[in-house]
Amino acid sequence: MTITPGPPRYWDDARVGDRGASPTVTISGAMIDTYADLSGDHTPLHVDEEYAKKSHFGGRVAHGLMGLSIADGLKCQADYRFLPGYSLGWTWDFLAPIRIGDTLHVTFEVASMRASKSKPGWGIVVLPTKLVNQNGEVVQQGEHKLMIPRRPDAR
Repeated sequence: MTITPGPPRYWDDARVGDRGASPTVTISGAMIDTYADLSGDHTPLHVDEEYAKKSHFGGRVAHGLMGLSIADGLKCQADYRFLPGYSLGWTWDFLAPIRIGDTLHVTFEVASMRASKSKPGWGIVVLPTKLVNQNGEVVQQGEHKLMIPRRPDAR
């Protein structure tokens, strides 16, 4: 999936119901190994093919938090993007394994928005987000809450 990112948006440019989609990334064993080195999580299910083949997964799978990291990175490359702000947190569910060779993309929408009470030049959006594999299966999903700058002339 080729995505051409649009210009980053201010909070004021968003509307409830707006949707975005990301380009794709294909997961490799090397990516999982790199994440294991970065995170320090070398659980055999992720890094040892022989061990993982005997597991209930039948082969190596990506770390759950690697999926969340990939979802966040893909969201930043989406056709619908915001100016850099503050991540206020994620709620996130791991629904299915991410396997070597899976091609993933993200879809999301603006579910709610409100002006910040503590920072007048900022607004808050909630983005329900899905990490989807090449078969259309949602492997992870949740919500990302972001604080985004408002237009200087709209404050």
